Amino acid sequence: MATIRLDSDERRRAIVAAAVPLFARKGFAGTTTKEIAEAAGISEALLFRHFPSKKHLYDEILRLGCEGDPALERLATLEPSTATLVHMIHFMVRYFLLGAGVDRAEIDTRLRLMLHSFLEDGEYARELFDRIFERVHPLFAASIENRFWFSQHVAAMVAFVLLPGRASVPYQGTPITLVEEASWFILRGIGMKEAALGTALAADAKQPLQPAPA
Repeated sequence: MATIRLDSDERRRAIVAAAVPLFARKGFAGTTTKEIAEAAGISEALLFRHFPSKKHLYDEILRLGCEGDPALERLATLEPSTATLVHMIHFMVRYFLLGAGVDRAEIDTRLRLMLHSFLEDGEYARELFDRIFERVHPLFAASIENRFWFSQHVAAMVAFVLLPGRASVPYQGTPITLVEEASWFILRGIGMKEAALGTALAADAKQPLQPAPA
């Protein structure tokens, strides 16, 4: 069988694709470069030619997970307003719990990477939060004062509970109902009035924010 030769960028993407499931399953510390090389179908020597260390590989995974994200690009086009705040919160909860246009397996993998980071040195989670914060927080802060992380953590924690497949907490209702209730809870918690909230959520349910088409 002929060997398929990849150019440098293609090889790097292939290595990342092979490494992400390993990091998600075993964590940064628990994954060896030998395992990564075997998963990518290459030698460790070739792996080190593209990524001198696991840290360099982790950084590339982080970069690819943030840069050019259609959801973040779409949010960046919105104007600060109450309606934008509702869009952001509703989209964030939909993204974590339903996928909102992203493959469910990809989101689960990202969540597992984050959890492993919390259990290790937290560096991956810290850098990811910093990059998201740079892109999203200015718009959020312009719509309401600094409540961004409170909202993100509520949505993410519900997603963590659902991650095993059989929820660790017996939430009632369908996933869509859970999105609506979690969005309402967050928005009430950061001070939105029920009249404005009800009107905006009803409108958003008819035309929810989605990532821009590729």
